Amino acid sequence: MANKPQKVHIDEIELNAFGKGEKFSARTARIGELLGMQKGGCSLVELEPGKCAWPYHLHFAQEELFVILEGEGTLRYDDERYPVRAGDVIFTPPGQGTAHQIVNTSGARLRYLALSSASDTEVCYYPDSGKYGAYSRKPRFAFIAKEGTGTDYWDGEASD
Repeated sequence: MANKPQKVHIDEIELNAFGKGEKFSARTARIGELLGMQKGGCSLVELEPGKCAWPYHLHFAQEELFVILEGEGTLRYDDERYPVRAGDVIFTPPGQGTAHQIVNTSGARLRYLALSSASDTEVCYYPDSGKYGAYSRKPRFAFIAKEGTGTDYWDGEASD
């Protein structure tokens, strides 16, 4: 017998607090993992007024698609800001000039789906803080460092 489709109702998903401090504060659920997705990702994100889920960042490998389900906010993209509202679908490709962040700039809750190509390895750049992050999904791995704090490729290698 063929595998059955996996299904969950969006209003019945348990959300978890995510973030740090006053600015980065969200409730999220990894729907893709919940349903067993292997080659993509999907998260439900809820933001209260004035909040954002993640720092302003760009991906070098991963594509992202955002579907605004409820509310209004602002998409910060490269050096511009764009209003977003329920019904909008936003695509952010990988690469330079594509840094992005969704901020709830309204007075009500903002709710959206974040879908991604979820590459097994990823490098991100965070322009506001000058950080790079290297990530792996399997096994889970993350390394984050500030620009200019790296080491030489041959550092610590026996050269004899």
